[in-house]
Amino acid sequence: MLKTRIITALVLLAVLLPVLYSNNYMAFAVVASVFFGAAIWECFRLFNPGNKRAVLIAVVWTAVFAYTFFGAGQANPTFWFAIGVLLWVLRFTPTLKFGLPPLNSTGNTLLSVLYALGLVACFAAIVTLYQYSALFLLSVLAIVWSADIFAYVCGKTFGKNKLAPTISPGKSWEGAIGGGIVTLILATLTVLFGGEALANTFAVQVQASFGWLGLFAILILIVAASIVGDLFESQLKRRAGMKDSSNLLPGHGGVLDRIDALVPVLPLAALAATWL
Repeated sequence: MLKTRIITALVLLAVLLPVLYSNNYMAFAVVASVFFGAAIWECFRLFNPGNKRAVLIAVVWTAVFAYTFFGAGQANPTFWFAIGVLLWVLRFTPTLKFGLPPLNSTGNTLLSVLYALGLVACFAAIVTLYQYSALFLLSVLAIVWSADIFAYVCGKTFGKNKLAPTISPGKSWEGAIGGGIVTLILATLTVLFGGEALANTFAVQVQASFGWLGLFAILILIVAASIVGDLFESQLKRRAGMKDSSNLLPGHGGVLDRIDALVPVLPLAALAATWL
């Protein structure tokens, strides 16, 4: 399993990094649309296991997404960032306390569409953050990856109090807090010692515009949002009786398994970036 995970990760890096740094916008558009389509397909499978129309639905959503954000659709990305943030605040986060609607219910169908719209907001944010620069986009992703990695390390080392035992028993408050603290430290080091090489990263730009308190507040929101995104997808998988959102990425599960924490974070980061 570890060998498979490593091989898949290396293949993804071999594809994604050249695309991000090639300055070939068409290649970026194709790759972003493919990953969006995979995420939408997995989304509707999680909300309606065994849905035989999930592929067709994904094709339609992907075509509309590509037209809107890469074609002549002329979408207002800031509108989508705001929609994404509001969906997480008002609809998705409360389910962690109150639960999901039953499968095969009207409420579940509506929630599936809303989560798909959340994915649109996430990928719209990817498009916008990439337009700042590849490094700017990667620096936002690195914040989430840092919080996740160090939450795991701190949780394994110090974890005693379960964060959400009925949703994801492996997560602890100590892990979440520890991951957040390490991420704040790394962002601080980036600002203080990153120099010219990291001048165009998210943390440096936010600190320059909003100061240290603004940077820490935004980073804390991002870390919290990443945890919520992770827990929400875990809740969907648990209800659907699935271990992974799919098997598209051998050793890693599905696309949603890799981006679940990013879905609420990227619209929030892109919204903040509009004020820089």
